[in-house]
Amino acid sequence: MTEYREADLSRLKTVPIAQRSNKVDATLLAHPPGSDRSFAAFWTSLPDILAAKDLRFVVDRIAAAAGKQAVVAMLGGHVIKVGLGPLLIALLRRRVLTHVAMNGSAAIHDFELAAYGGTSEDVAAGLDDGSFGMAAAIIAGAKAGHGAGEALAESLRGRKPGALPGHDVSVLVACAELDVPVTVHAAIGAEITHQHPTADGAALGATSHRDFRRLAAALPALDGGGVVLNLGSAVVMPEVFLKALTIARNLNGGKPAGFTAVDCDMQRHYRPRVNVVERPTRAGGRGIMLTGHHELLFPLLCWAVLERLDGR
Repeated sequence: MTEYREADLSRLKTVPIAQRSNKVDATLLAHPPGSDRSFAAFWTSLPDILAAKDLRFVVDRIAAAAGKQAVVAMLGGHVIKVGLGPLLIALLRRRVLTHVAMNGSAAIHDFELAAYGGTSEDVAAGLDDGSFGMAAAIIAGAKAGHGAGEALAESLRGRKPGALPGHDVSVLVACAELDVPVTVHAAIGAEITHQHPTADGAALGATSHRDFRRLAAALPALDGGGVVLNLGSAVVMPEVFLKALTIARNLNGGKPAGFTAVDCDMQRHYRPRVNVVERPTRAGGRGIMLTGHHELLFPLLCWAVLERLDGR
């Protein structure tokens, strides 16, 4: 028969709970609502644990960098589609964001919102005026030596008064009016605008590659305290960022370093974790992943930053 042996628990060494080191104590716990129901009260009521603690750190770093160092926002399309453009514009107006980098989807949604007052991923609708307008803007931009972001923003600004129903909610337009660089990073063949008969691969490549070089030139300003935010791009912007960062460090003696890299998305993906959060901060700085629905997480982040700036 098989012989079974059991551990003798009576021989275990125990430690008095009074001598134990604890990770959580009463000072870190959340507070229930009181008479003050302001956002500031809500913010201070959050527990100082895990993601809430990380979120506070990110807000602190963005507020500290505002007006002094670079804060680069990299956008996926869903961030614009779920209505967060006005919050980004608020940060642009407060001179928090110093560079906006969009993937193709983000640019399409923003362009459509600006030009037509609405946006859709319906392919048939996308092959009409919206795709034609974007294709024409990119071709004109390539001829003028512009980047893709600059070309789209200037095309929108050049429309007649009253012909831009989404003027106030467009990140592209806000960047142009506030003189904040905006770049668009295309994955050719990935967007509905690339299906349009007027789409020009040479123009797409020229303007997007120029924007890649512009992003690389903007990154050294992250050095020693800047912040890069990856908002909802699972593949394109993390890949573009890592390559642009390599160029920036090659040309600038290893700078930037010592910055905060943040990924904000609905779920955790490999490329944002490795290309944005981990590898770039290995030699210094800090990488953080904040996970949650864009339409909840980013308003919380934005309101907290603006609250901190108002208090400062």
